[in-house]
Amino acid sequence: MADLMFRFDMRQPSLSTTPRADMYAAAIDMCVWGEALGFNSAHLSEHHGSEDGYCPSPLIFASAIASRTERMRLFISALIAPLHDPVRLVEDLTVLDIISRGRVIPIISGGYREEEFNAVGKPLSSRKHYMDTIIPFLKQAWSGESFTFEGRTVTITPPPFSQPRPMLLMGGSSRPAARRAAEHADFFIPSGPEIFEYYREELKKRNKPDPGPMPAAPSTVTFVAEDPDAYWEQIAPHVQHETNIYAEWAEKAQVFSPYKHYDHTDDLRASGAYKVYRPQELVEAARDMVKLQPIQFHPLCGGIAPELAWQSLQLFAETVMPTLREENIV
Repeated sequence: MADLMFRFDMRQPSLSTTPRADMYAAAIDMCVWGEALGFNSAHLSEHHGSEDGYCPSPLIFASAIASRTERMRLFISALIAPLHDPVRLVEDLTVLDIISRGRVIPIISGGYREEEFNAVGKPLSSRKHYMDTIIPFLKQAWSGESFTFEGRTVTITPPPFSQPRPMLLMGGSSRPAARRAAEHADFFIPSGPEIFEYYREELKKRNKPDPGPMPAAPSTVTFVAEDPDAYWEQIAPHVQHETNIYAEWAEKAQVFSPYKHYDHTDDLRASGAYKVYRPQELVEAARDMVKLQPIQFHPLCGGIAPELAWQSLQLFAETVMPTLREENIV
């Protein structure tokens, strides 16, 4: 069966005129609505100092969503761990695990934007040591025992809701990241299949279970409209902002990114990265997505106004979801 998922990063460039508090309220309401409809997860991400107001605090954001939902899994994808004090990080994750009753899954990432590290007074080069040690630290912190960390005694209370501890995933795009995940993490979320195959080999070397082929990741952001051309014209500047900023960041940092720069929104639409389906088109596409990849909604992408986002979501609920349920697609 296909999964239904949300993404929220809360970018809001100058072309968006919705008050920021209304955007966050809409995102939380959408998660409540989505859970009732059958959405499986929401993926929240983290960046700092972005001119468009990208969410810098996904753990607090997740806490707000967790307090309004009961079943939806909340992925922090990704949690840029080296920007956080490790003791404070494990405490925040513990409380979030308790509030959510074990529904939050952090995907630990090393980050790549030098500006973010400068803002917290750390060199980008500090990532390696931090990432080598953070998962063992979190596991030890959740053991319930006091331990020595950097010459001082640390005791983490209260214990987490998840037993024996929350699940810990790692993300990355390099062989060192894959080796690190094979050694310490519960699973690896890579940038592409080649790195995932290397991760599988590293697991075998450690006599750990083979997870099988890389799980399919969504390649398209989904919208639904009766008139796709008209809807695209309204959202195009927003989705163009997202992909172009991500591409700019990746190019500057010289890291891999699935996002590309587009000068023209027609070319962006032709790429298929963001697609506006008619209801029946999405039903047909979903039939092909079963067991292949989740159906991904990023309703507030690039600061899309909530009222426009709701049009797509409600049309999906009214015209697409009944068929997907009837055919056991979701």
